[in-house]
Amino acid sequence: MQTNFSLAQLADPKTAEAESIVRKCVHCGLCTATCPTYVTLGNELDSPRGRIYLIKDMFENGRDADAETALHVDRCLSCLSCTSTCPSGVDYMHLIDLAREHVEKTYDRPLADRLARGVLAWVLPYPGRFRLALKAAKLGQPFAGLMKKFALTRAFGHMLDLAPAHVPPQSSFAEAGRFAPKGERRGRVAMLSGCAQPVLKPEINEATIRLLNGLGVEVVIAEGESCCGSLTHHMGREEQALVSVRNNVDVWTREIEKGGLDAIIITASGCGTTVKDYGHMLARDPAYAAKAARVVSLAKDITEYLSTLDLPQLPANGRTVAYHSACSMQHGQKITMLPKLLLQKAGYKVKEPAEGYLCCGSAGTYNMLQPEISAELKARKVKNIEATKPDLIATGNIGCMTQIGTGTNIPIRHTVELLAEAYG
Repeated sequence: MQTNFSLAQLADPKTAEAESIVRKCVHCGLCTATCPTYVTLGNELDSPRGRIYLIKDMFENGRDADAETALHVDRCLSCLSCTSTCPSGVDYMHLIDLAREHVEKTYDRPLADRLARGVLAWVLPYPGRFRLALKAAKLGQPFAGLMKKFALTRAFGHMLDLAPAHVPPQSSFAEAGRFAPKGERRGRVAMLSGCAQPVLKPEINEATIRLLNGLGVEVVIAEGESCCGSLTHHMGREEQALVSVRNNVDVWTREIEKGGLDAIIITASGCGTTVKDYGHMLARDPAYAAKAARVVSLAKDITEYLSTLDLPQLPANGRTVAYHSACSMQHGQKITMLPKLLLQKAGYKVKEPAEGYLCCGSAGTYNMLQPEISAELKARKVKNIEATKPDLIATGNIGCMTQIGTGTNIPIRHTVELLAEAYG
């Protein structure tokens, strides 16, 4: 794609990065076939190619974001299906990140939008606040329908719809500490505890630690770790996100220097995609660039690490699992086969739903900020999953579990839970 940036504009590193990404786009349109918002809405501006035009125009003309640009940038799920399809290697992930940051800094959002985003950014990355909010949601749920009738409270009504009926008690596995292996130690890893996941499904971390300990791996939850930064990062609140990113880099660097680490394990693929991008996010920070690169070199999804431990083949257990590959897993981290192979090795029969490349509509805070589009994508995803007639659904991301779980009665479990169960 031809660009017309001035030399003065290109002196800004972020503008230069955006320009180099935009130039790779050749207008082929292959991305439109796999973009969930284009498939759902049929609007060119809600396709990656259309958004690239809007972003190019915004940056090239040095202008603030307007309502139209914000609308179509906000509608992007960051599922990255387009990057798996693109034959030209367009780095759409980092382009949409730059656009979101610019929109957040230059666009004066309507009050209702500012309020909803502000509350989400203040609550979700902090487990204590999130737990309190979920408990309070029980009081508000009877009024969810009424709240959705008014612009100022509409988003909060949709948030109440997603709140679970029961908030699990806090697990001791969510606290910082060292979890010793059974028998001889074969490895040592740090595990990201997370923010929303240990509140909504503490059994995921519990299963991970039990499984790894049983395989001779010491697990450490580092003192002082925080949210990975993805929730605020994808809302364009880059300064807030980078506070979490730098904190985690410091925390894990101390753990590396203290006792060495074979890996930094992430059990939520949405978090994993962001942690693996820390090197890029801090590349221009001389105090953190090298440390962030070191962290990235150790970051692994739990299935990546388990695949190195040579788990034994178990006999078939008679249960059929529909494997939902989270977008952050298949498109963000390019992990496609490992989870399915591990489940098969553990004795499960694995089926793949149709249109597996399409997002379920969760996408961090997307199902709360774009509920109508999210609901259409969820219905489509659930229909395809249920068509495989599984006993269970497996996936590797808490957001997908929450989203899909509200649309079906088929039990949905994290992949590591099923592996821990199979291997005892």
